[in-house]
Amino acid sequence: MTKGEAGGGLPLEGRFILLGVTGSIAAYKAAEVTRALQAAGAEVQAAMTPSATHFLGPLTLAALTRRQVLLDPLELLPDERIAHIVAADAADAVLVAPATAHWLAAMANGLAGDAITAACLATAAPVIVAPAMDGEMYLHPATRANVATLQGFGYSIVEPEMGALASGQTGQGRLAETSHLVAAVVKATAGRPVRAPDAASRPPVDPTLHERDLEGRRVLVTAGGTAEPIDPVRYIGNRSTGRMGVAVAQAALARGAAVTLIAGHTSVDLPGEATVVQAETTAAMEAAVLEALPGSDVLVMAAAVADFRPRSNSATKLTRDAGLTLELEPTDDILAAASALAHERSGPRPVIVGFAAETGSLDRVAGKAARKRVDLMVANDVTEDGSGFGTATNRVTIVAPGEAPEPWPLLSKREVADRLLDRVVALLEARGRP
Repeated sequence: MTKGEAGGGLPLEGRFILLGVTGSIAAYKAAEVTRALQAAGAEVQAAMTPSATHFLGPLTLAALTRRQVLLDPLELLPDERIAHIVAADAADAVLVAPATAHWLAAMANGLAGDAITAACLATAAPVIVAPAMDGEMYLHPATRANVATLQGFGYSIVEPEMGALASGQTGQGRLAETSHLVAAVVKATAGRPVRAPDAASRPPVDPTLHERDLEGRRVLVTAGGTAEPIDPVRYIGNRSTGRMGVAVAQAALARGAAVTLIAGHTSVDLPGEATVVQAETTAAMEAAVLEALPGSDVLVMAAAVADFRPRSNSATKLTRDAGLTLELEPTDDILAAASALAHERSGPRPVIVGFAAETGSLDRVAGKAARKRVDLMVANDVTEDGSGFGTATNRVTIVAPGEAPEPWPLLSKREVADRLLDRVVALLEARGRP
C-alpha cells in the first residue's frame, strides 16, 4: 500500500470526513453519526448551518471532534487560512446529514450562504446527502427536482426512511440509519487515495476541546513547589512554576470534572473554575491532600514537593553576621501517604497518578511506582531541553505497574495533560463508578 492510501483494519482508517449538519430536528443524531465515523477510523470536521445550532449546540460536535465547528463561510483558521476551503481541500468525503429541503434547494442552485454549501462548491471530494424533513416535503416536486439536480452533480443520495415524523405524521422523511450513512461514506471513498494525509493540510485539532468524559467526577490536583521555611524571609524550595499541574487542572475542568487544586508556590495563573487551596509547605500540602482525597475519584500529584526541610526554623530573620548552617530532615512522602489511604478505602478506589522529576536517568521510576502503589507514574528528565521546570513543553515517560514504560514525544504541557487524562478515564471506566 502506497503512502496516501487508507489502510489498517478499519474501513475509514486515515480518512478525513466533513460532516455537514443542517436545521432539521434530526440534527441531534449528528453526535451519533460523528461517533460512528470515528469508530470506522475517520477524523471528522463538523460544519453547521445557523438553523442547525437551534437543535444541537456546536460545542457538542466540537468536543467530539476536537475541532472548532465551521459556522460561517467567512471564518478563518488560527493561521488565517479560509476554514471551509481547507476543509473542502482536505476532505475525503462530505456527508450532509441531515439535509433539509431548504439546504437541498440552496445547494441545487449553488447558493453558498453557509459553510456547508460553500465547502461543497469548493471540494472535489465525493458528496453524500441524507435528506430529512417532515410532512409531504420530500415528495414535493420542488424537492424532487432539487434531489435530481444534486444527483446530476454526482452526489450520492441516501434516501430518507418511512416512519413516524416529528409532527406525528407518518411518511418518508426520517433520517436514514447511522449505519447506512457510514456505509455510504465507505462506498464513496473506497479505492481512492487519502486526499490530505498530512495533518498540517487539515483543519487543526484544538487541544482545549475535549469530550466531557469526566462529568460528575472529582479530580484532586497538586501543583507548584513547596517552600520549607528557614526564617520568616528565607526558605528551601525548588524551580517548579506549577505549569504542569495547572495544565492538568485546566484539562480536567474542560472535560467536566469538579477540580480541587492544591497549590504550593506557583508563578502561573490558577484556573478560577477550580476550588483552590493554598498549601505552601509539605506539611500543609499533605494535610490538604489527605483531607480532600476521600471525596475524590482521581489524585494527580504534579507538585514538586520538597524532599527536605530545616530541622528547626527561626522565628526572626537570621543575620548575615552569624553565618548559617542548616541541619535538614526528610519531609513526609505525600504520595505514599495518599496511596496508603486510598488502598484502605472500600469500594472503587481513586486513580492515583504520581510525577517523578529525575535527572539523567529514569531507571528509578519503576521502583517508585511499585513502592508507592500508584496507577500511573509520569517521569521526566528535567535537564533535557524543553522538559524542565517552567517550560511550556514536556517530554515524559509513563510508567504503570506491570507494563513497559511508554515514552511520549515532546508535547505541550496541555497535550501531556490531555493524554494523561485519557489514560485516567480508561482506568475509571474499567473500575466503574462508586
